[in-house]
Amino acid sequence: MLETTMVPIDTILLGDSLVVLKTIPSGSIHCCVTSPPYYALRDYEAEGQIGREATPEEYIERLVAVFSEVKRVLRPDGTFWLNIADTYCKHPQQGAKRKDMLGIPWRLALALRNDGWYLRSNVIWEKGNAMPESVTDRCSRSYEHVFQLSKSKRYYFDRAAIAEPIAPATLVRMRSGRGGSHKYAESVPGQTVQAINRPRKAGGISEEELPTHRNKRDVWHINTASYSGAHFATFPPQLAETCILAGCPVGGIVLDPFFGSGTTGLAAKRHGRHYIGVEINPDFCRLAEERIAAGAHQGQNGARIKDSANLSAAPDKAAQNAPKPPKKAEKEEA
Repeated sequence: MLETTMVPIDTILLGDSLVVLKTIPSGSIHCCVTSPPYYALRDYEAEGQIGREATPEEYIERLVAVFSEVKRVLRPDGTFWLNIADTYCKHPQQGAKRKDMLGIPWRLALALRNDGWYLRSNVIWEKGNAMPESVTDRCSRSYEHVFQLSKSKRYYFDRAAIAEPIAPATLVRMRSGRGGSHKYAESVPGQTVQAINRPRKAGGISEEELPTHRNKRDVWHINTASYSGAHFATFPPQLAETCILAGCPVGGIVLDPFFGSGTTGLAAKRHGRHYIGVEINPDFCRLAEERIAAGAHQGQNGARIKDSANLSAAPDKAAQNAPKPPKKAEKEEA
């Protein structure tokens, strides 16, 4: 029987996620940010790896089991941010026709909801510099999903930390007058009249009362960021940072059960949070340790980063010791 121990912070634990997570005390983690191996896309040549299952059902079942342990170790006010993308069918045994999308993201999200998670938001991560595709019978893919889930109905969420500057056009509308005869002036069943549409005289809202920021929208425009120390897929630091700023208080602990090259840990340290990473591949553990050690000293903990994508370009010796790239699964018939 596994012994549950106190886990030191700012560390990477080598092993299978499901096994290692069982050693972490319940209710000890503030936030989880992760991007598990996508289904049937890469072979990381690690025994017991997730992502090489014969069917989507097996893949989802294994992830639900891992994330059930994540739910256990989260505090009651903890949040879980899950980056996931879809896969095209390659074999009939995958339960669809060749060239069909398998619908992995939503199948996984709904399975997690059925397992007790609160499914709070489906954020679209839109990549302005998405990798081109040679397909001629569909649009090129340029987005992935980031599902925001929570353990409880009420949870920690710092919306001010990720708020967006208000649009200049909105400020113009707020400074101007508004009559009472337009179609948005009256409420409709189930809705209230927005403040910006209520009748008022020009200048009725003083400059001091004008807002400077608005609630962040659920389409995030974040470019992918290259990383010289690895050739496998890494999500950009800015993506991890946004989740961490919103979902984990300063000084809290961020968990990533699929740590890879350590982006979550690097982003956590740069913003005054602690991290615990779990990784099945020892080469990736060494890579992540070197990357975080080299990059975490840049900037002050807790400070906002103007261009967080620059984190990925930080010089580090990890590039010299990068593990060999994973084997690409057989080409998608997409």
